[in-house]
Amino acid sequence: MRACLCILAAAFLGAAAETQTLDGNLVIAEGQAPLLEMAGHKLIHLDGDETTRSVLTDVRLNGFTVQAKGHFTAPDKFLIDPSHTRSMLVRQEGRLKMITYWCEVCHIRAYTPGRACAATAKPRWNLRDPSQIE
Repeated sequence: MRACLCILAAAFLGAAAETQTLDGNLVIAEGQAPLLEMAGHKLIHLDGDETTRSVLTDVRLNGFTVQAKGHFTAPDKFLIDPSHTRSMLVRQEGRLKMITYWCEVCHIRAYTPGRACAATAKPRWNLRDPSQIE
């Protein structure tokens, strides 16, 4: 019994991927998989949870420098940690900012692009200091 628990624990620990932080420029094009352009023009395919994937389709963020935390699933594929951990931040004027979306009509903040409420206006994206978000 004890041997089974040790084997199970070793398998679990071996499966847990070490979190890494990547810095690079977002490459987002309509209908294309999102990429992170690293130093030396190396391209890494990005993926994440549903919220992160939604943000990664927002072409308005194309070219922004980002910091992404997660782990590699293959040499050229990076899985960003869940969005609730604030795993993807954008660099603006030398500071890291969280990507949010603000509806001017309903005064509702969302964390994905698209309509967050019944208003017909599409929320504008808004970069915020992570310490100002509860």
